[in-house]
Order: sequence, then structure tokens, then C-alpha cells
Amino acid sequence: MTSFATRRGLALAGSAMALAVGVAACGGDDSGSGGASSGSSGGGGGDPVKVGLITKTETNPFFVKMKEGATSAGKSAGAEVQSFAGKKDGDNESQVAAVESLISAGAKGLMITPSDSKAIVPSLDKARQAGLLVVALDTQTEPADAADVTYATDNYAAGQAIGKWAKGTFEKAGKEAKIAMLDLNPDGVSVDVQRDQGFLEGFGVDVKDKTKIGDEADPRIVGHDVTDGGEEGGRTAMENLLQKDPSINLVYTINEPAAAGAYEGLKAAGKEKDVTIVSVDGGCPGVENVKSGVIGATSQQYPLKMAEDGVKAITEYAKSGKKPEAPAGQSFIDTGVTLVTDKPVDGVESKDTAFGLENCLG
Repeated sequence: MTSFATRRGLALAGSAMALAVGVAACGGDDSGSGGASSGSSGGGGGDPVKVGLITKTETNPFFVKMKEGATSAGKSAGAEVQSFAGKKDGDNESQVAAVESLISAGAKGLMITPSDSKAIVPSLDKARQAGLLVVALDTQTEPADAADVTYATDNYAAGQAIGKWAKGTFEKAGKEAKIAMLDLNPDGVSVDVQRDQGFLEGFGVDVKDKTKIGDEADPRIVGHDVTDGGEEGGRTAMENLLQKDPSINLVYTINEPAAAGAYEGLKAAGKEKDVTIVSVDGGCPGVENVKSGVIGATSQQYPLKMAEDGVKAITEYAKSGKKPEAPAGQSFIDTGVTLVTDKPVDGVESKDTAFGLENCLG
């Protein structure tokens, strides 16, 4: 896997150069440099509770839905939600600036999907020392207790589900897999590692160290490349790996925007009908792509619930000082995952795209 390490090193240098110096706002009605507020005091007198939401990007449908959930829950609870986002996955500097803004604004708590689950920890420590409740959404911090609580999908299980489905699909067809792994970025973010390793384990690959990407030695794996979680990155990564081995017939993608980009790369090479793509998110565009055959199966998550639960936790903390706790033996509160496909495999639990479209990113 030497070439994989080289590509990830190059991608890291590019990612570092692309870091934003400010905070990009999530909504179009924002009046500040990255802050958006909604909700009201609910007629209860005094200032409303200030709640922060910091997502990785503002364009991924997953985070769009997360913001919708936070805004709606804030209005119901009489809280003021201020939203921030990075320019792309991996934009830690913008998230650091957002945390500083929320501390200065007197927020009672913040919700964050960490772009870099390790690098953000000092900023979260500062927020907690200032009295804010820190809630991680979707992506765990490293260490997990750098946040007071995490509401998330079991990302390892999400990866396992699409891996098991792919394994059953290929075994049924009697095909040997040649696998392309389209990951997030070179930073080893927890969600990236968990989905990648879960998929490979579900497919039956010996992953060796579950905390590392790319140390497996299975000859079925053509290689790994990074996408930054976007369509353009997905297409470029797909093109890179096709150059390495044009016989690729199975593509794992970190999320559905990357899957859409991978499909475009395959289509440009005239190979879109010969390759199976699997992904994670369960956004409405992604489920539509499952329905149309662009994606074979996806693991559906529920960001609306994550955000709603996060707002409830912060408003309760503001009233009573009570902090939510994960179940015994768990480092996060699981908000659920469902495999969505119209081509079910025996022994792998799934729902069809009709279900997926009814529940997409909700």
C-alpha cells in the first residue's frame, strides 16, 4: 500500500493549503461572519438560550438537513441557534474560529461535526472550561470524552452493512471483487476510519488494525484515494484508481456526494454499467441514486434526529445543569442506521428505496 500512503501525503499538503481563515455561514440570511440565528424567546421573558451548530460544510445534504433539525428544535424550545460551517471537509480552522465566536457570544452549548476529530479538541476544552455543553454530532472526537456527549450513527456498523451487502451481491453473481476505496481525507478522522474499516470487515477483508486505513494486504483491494467528501474529489479519486487498475468492479465511498462523483468518473471511462458503488448517508439525492441504479446500496443515517437531540440536551443543560449520558459501556448515543437498497441480499437486513425516500436524512 505504498502508493496509497504517498497519495494521502500529497492530499494532506493540499488540504492544509486550502484551510479557510474565516467561518462560512450555513444560511443565506446570516448577518454576521459565519453566524446564523433563529428561534425566539418563546414569550418566556429574558434572553433566549444561545445554541451553536458547527458543521463540516454547508453544501452536503446531510449537513443541510442537520441545520434544518437544529433550527426547528431551537424554535420549539425558544432557543436561538447560530450556525457555522467550514468550506469543505477537513476545514478545522473555520471550526476553531466558530467555537471562539460562540464562547464570545455567551452560548450555553454547541453542537459540532468535527472536521478533524483530534485537532479540534483544544478548542472544545476551552469551550467546556467556559461553561458550554459540548455535543458532538455524527463524528466522535478523539478522545470521545472531549465532548460531553455524542449523538451519532454507529459508523462502523454503517460500513459493515454495505460491506455485507456487497459481499452477498458478489457471491451471488459468482464475481471476484476488485475494490476501490474512496475515503475522506488524509487526517484519519474517526468517521472516515470507522466507515472504511467497517466496510472492509463486512466484506470479509482482514483489516488488521481497525484504527488505521490502508494497512490491509488483501489483493482484491486496488487502492485507497481521498475525496474531501465531495463530487469533484470523488471523480478525481475514481479516475486515479482506474488508471491503476481498469478492472475495478466495486467502489466504496465515504458519502453520497463522493459516490456521485465516482459514478461520473466511471461513466467518462465507459464503465458505469460494470461497477457496483456503495455509500453512506441516506440523503434524498443519494436514495434517488440507489433507485436509479447509480448506487447499489447505502447506509441511511438520521441527522435531523441528531440535531434535535443535541438542541434538547443543551436547552435542558441551560435550565438544570444536567448533562446527558451515553448508555453504559458506550461512548455515544446511537441515533440508528438502515441499509437501503432495491436489491436485497439474503441474511442482510435492508429496506427498499420507498422507505429510504420517506425517511431520507430525517
